[in-house]
Amino acid sequence: MTVDVLTHDEETATDAPAAAEMPAVTTDEAAVTESASPSSDGEASPAEEEAPKPKRGRPKGATASTAKKTRTVELILTVTGTADGEWQAELKNGSKWVAKGLEIPAAAVSRAAKELHADLSGPIDEVINQAREAQAAKVAALEAELEKAKQALAELDA
Repeated sequence: MTVDVLTHDEETATDAPAAAEMPAVTTDEAAVTESASPSSDGEASPAEEEAPKPKRGRPKGATASTAKKTRTVELILTVTGTADGEWQAELKNGSKWVAKGLEIPAAAVSRAAKELHADLSGPIDEVINQAREAQAAKVAALEAELEKAKQALAELDA
């Protein structure tokens, strides 16, 4: 016994030549047809032999890539410096803050920039040198003020 069922989707999905060879089945006709006489030698009918078994797994023509996907991690390190030479670091993992407002020495920032890339170390070292010069000028001004204060105190003691 053979079962021939043709749905509307299968009818439209087939190519035009293949559809011309296949007889159309109407809703009035029975969906199940019985062959006139089963083969006497016990072999399966040609319709049963031609039906391919569905294969397991993913088809070879699948559009999904089989390339290894690389997992990326997004870490954002922000280093902020002031003109006074004070540096802070913040670290963010995705959208979660790992560390905020960590004070770090200018020398550590300079060393880290040199380790990362020469294009980074140049501008950072310029900012650090400007802060160093500003602090040296402030120290010189404070030392001059201290000397005046010492002289004023010495005159008062005399």
